[in-house]
Amino acid sequence: MRVLYFAWVRERIGTSEEVVDPPAGVETVADLIGWLAGRSDGHGLALAAPDRLRAALDQAFVPLDTPLGDASEVAIFPPVTGG
Repeated sequence: MRVLYFAWVRERIGTSEEVVDPPAGVETVADLIGWLAGRSDGHGLALAAPDRLRAALDQAFVPLDTPLGDASEVAIFPPVTGG
């Protein structure tokens, strides 16, 4: 699964994307974020407050409790504001 990071999430993790193979039991976007948080100090810092994050599965915005299913891409980013 390809995971994309944007804005300050990307800056704290230190990369814009990575390919991961989550273990059994990682079934939702929230589960994935929790698992990713343990990959490095940067991941932990960037993903420490999931309530401050938004996600997309295969380029469609989804709530964090959405099952991953057979998604090939997950994007994780802070809330987007416009002006």
